[in-house]
Amino acid sequence: MFLYEPVPGFFLQDDPNVSFPDIGAVPPRFGLLDASDARWTTFLARLTQLNESATDGALYKLLFLGRHGQAYHNLAELKYGTIAWDAYWSKLNGDDEFVWGPDAALTNLGNKQARDARAVWKTELAFRAPMPQKAYCSPLTRAIQTHRIVYSAPTPTALVIENLREYYGEHTCDKRRTRSELVADFPEIDIESGFTEEDELWTEVRETEESRRARANDVLERVFRESESGDAQVIAITAHGGIIEEVVRIVGRKWYTSLKGLPTGGILPIVVKAIPVIKT
Repeated sequence: MFLYEPVPGFFLQDDPNVSFPDIGAVPPRFGLLDASDARWTTFLARLTQLNESATDGALYKLLFLGRHGQAYHNLAELKYGTIAWDAYWSKLNGDDEFVWGPDAALTNLGNKQARDARAVWKTELAFRAPMPQKAYCSPLTRAIQTHRIVYSAPTPTALVIENLREYYGEHTCDKRRTRSELVADFPEIDIESGFTEEDELWTEVRETEESRRARANDVLERVFRESESGDAQVIAITAHGGIIEEVVRIVGRKWYTSLKGLPTGGILPIVVKAIPVIKT
């Protein structure tokens, strides 16, 4: 087990009052406050120093929390409004214009949002930005599509884990496809062991916040446990607004007051300190 703390002072997004409409879903430098040419070299030196000087067994990691680009269910909610979407349309697979269920795919705009995020990576790589050394992804199509566009070699292959999915149940957009279909469409991904062929979690009843919070905690536990050796200081996670919100809350940060928080296609960097807890 770990206890988590945020380590602020590196990124614009460390301020919970930041306005994403003002700074953008993926701001320049991913929001890094240091704008010098040596910005990423300086940042990595500081992150390494934090890890090497830790006296409590703590681990420090930079998490790039990415939300999928706009998908067809997002577009449908804009079309009908949130009240009508939640009450009626979310329970269907589509209308006479869009198909959003099961497992909504990216729209053209969603693909562009992912390409825009990739463009920021290309810019920052010229300044020695650290490509993630481990990558995790939701099993829902829109997240895998986004990850495929945003990240490529030399980023490690994404490990798809069930716990990174969005709220499940009721909304057809959040019912995942079969394991076989995912493997056929995305042969480059790795899938965690124990991943079932069918979606055994989705029901006609919406998942509780407590369940989602427990899943987010399991994700954080796994991320830090699988990199305790210190071989990975930078982690990419591509998922959904709901699960990202829970991760941010678990590490001790307030969620954003601006609109619904991280926009579609957005990337939220956060430095996290994880302190091992010895069970007694």
